[in-house]
Amino acid sequence: MNEITEPVIKLLEGKNFAFFSTLMKDGSPQITPVWIDWDKNTNTILINTAKGRLKQENISRDPRVAVSVADSNNPYEMVTIRGKVIEQNTDGAIEHADKLAKKYMGIDKYPYHSPSEKRIILKIKPEKIYLQQPPK
Repeated sequence: MNEITEPVIKLLEGKNFAFFSTLMKDGSPQITPVWIDWDKNTNTILINTAKGRLKQENISRDPRVAVSVADSNNPYEMVTIRGKVIEQNTDGAIEHADKLAKKYMGIDKYPYHSPSEKRIILKIKPEKIYLQQPPK
């Protein structure tokens, strides 16, 4: 499956942390907990970071990534997504960080804005999606 379906959307829109894995130069994995979003118009996953961070450097060299999200109320409901970063964009990245701060922290502005860093949105195209839901 490579489409973002309703149960996956629920996990992405929930106040659930994602674990974002990139590849180091030597091929070893690097993983970071991140806030997550999705773009329903392009059916892509969005991660907001800063230029020059390790994950951004890694995907600039190798766009293959994996993302795992578990429901914070029931970790047996989870999704793992493998795909590629198809775009890195600074347009609207500060506002996007503010939107995520509202979702995750309940505040209007991302509290860690720094004039020395440039925010960037990583757009991920899913290639393989594995959804696990607990038995009903």
